[in-house]
Amino acid sequence: MYEGQEPAQGPTEAEVAALNARYAPLGFEARLKLLYEEFPVDKVLVTSSFAATSAYFLHIISTINPAQPIHFIDTGFHFPETVAYRQYLIDLFKLTVVDVRAEDWKHAHTVNDKTYESDPDFCCSINKVEPLELIKPNYRVWMSSLMRWQTDHRAGLPVFELRRGVMKFNPMIDVTREERDAYIRDHQLPFHPMVARGYSSIGCTHCTVAGDGRSGRWLGKPKTECGLHL
Repeated sequence: MYEGQEPAQGPTEAEVAALNARYAPLGFEARLKLLYEEFPVDKVLVTSSFAATSAYFLHIISTINPAQPIHFIDTGFHFPETVAYRQYLIDLFKLTVVDVRAEDWKHAHTVNDKTYESDPDFCCSINKVEPLELIKPNYRVWMSSLMRWQTDHRAGLPVFELRRGVMKFNPMIDVTREERDAYIRDHQLPFHPMVARGYSSIGCTHCTVAGDGRSGRWLGKPKTECGLHL
């Protein structure tokens, strides 16, 4: 699948396997450069949570392809620090950011019902998963910033995968924590301000506490993923 060749149907397992064979031996930046040679930027969906160390992912993308829009899922429950960090990175990297939100009445239900307490999976489905699912058909590739060391689920992910009918691209899946942090230091990139207060993974206000790795997310519940990447 290359630019100008619109597929008659979704990608097949064989096509994804062929992409993995070519992209897996490459590094993060080389994978991105090759992707933009093979897919038009307006068919690449990039999402970012503008959380702990999003500056790493966004700095490289903005350097390789400044025309790439970034989609931010605005759950309505973000920390004020996340909103400020988002704007800081927009200004710093000259990003074009598109907000993705649930319908007002659906979000209002989760606020009034405090769904995040009784059923956090349903809250994530309303405020994160459903809004993104609505726009996915407009794209051929969905790019994420997942890394294998973050969770057990992510530890088994390939560079390319089929995920609910969409071809998912995980270009930094094998980047180590040390490599990421070294890049951030070398380029003097800003961490999310809450990292200095012990927050390693930052989501919504009601479901995030300080902690190493993903331990501060959905404390006391078996949940470790919002559902976007499942």
